[in-house]
Amino acid sequence: MSNATHEPSPLSGQATVADKVIEDINERVSMGLSKYGTKLMTFNGRNALVDLYQELIDATMYVKQLLMEEEADGR
Repeated sequence: MSNATHEPSPLSGQATVADKVIEDINERVSMGLSKYGTKLMTFNGRNALVDLYQELIDATMYVKQLLMEEEADGR
């Protein structure tokens, strides 16, 4: 799949993505609270930009993995 592939306009779907994202966020907050004993706070001693950059690299790798697997499967 080329990154220049044209995507058609979306059709009517089956599930609301935003609702699932909100559910996932709430689960992630609960997991963080359980793991770290606090919700994510400002001025926590970490560089949020570095954290974000590293997470985006991870996400990009996962997306490319999926695209490569779909291409290999002929999708």
